[in-house]
Amino acid sequence: MSVELQNLTIVHYPDPRLRKVCDPVTEFDGDLTALVKRMRDLMHEGRGVGLAAPQVGVNKRLFVMNITGEEKDDLVFINPEIHDMHGVREAEEGCLSLPDVHVQIRRATECTIKARDLDGEPFELRGEDLLCRVWQHETDHLSGTLILDRMGPSDKIATKKKLKELEASYREKRRR
Repeated sequence: MSVELQNLTIVHYPDPRLRKVCDPVTEFDGDLTALVKRMRDLMHEGRGVGLAAPQVGVNKRLFVMNITGEEKDDLVFINPEIHDMHGVREAEEGCLSLPDVHVQIRRATECTIKARDLDGEPFELRGEDLLCRVWQHETDHLSGTLILDRMGPSDKIATKKKLKELEASYREKRRR
């Protein structure tokens, strides 16, 4: 792994890289494989169920996920598109880029995802509940959308102090 990839870390709100619309992946090579491996490692270290490329400062349309915590269940979705959404359920979501922020988000309960694997081969999966929720959450990241953009008024009030702390921490790191 290159030194550059070893230095990748999870970026936190309000880092502007989290708000960018990501570019499609066009090169399916060793660099992509190394990036995905690093992202998987960071997802597991952070005890998350998903991690999108912009969350490590990479402006590419890809995410990794794992809802079981077992490394054998790691999945990668490159250039994903979500279709055929049905049902709605509100449930708590967190985000590795928003530490200690947990809010109620309404999401479809069933959907289909079309994506490519590490070899560039297309695939399609149908999922529901947590699987479908993670797909939607991570795909939102690829469009520059955060859970902050989807939360209701009471969560906006409840998270105000934590968001101010994250903003202050970001400003302090930028000054150094």
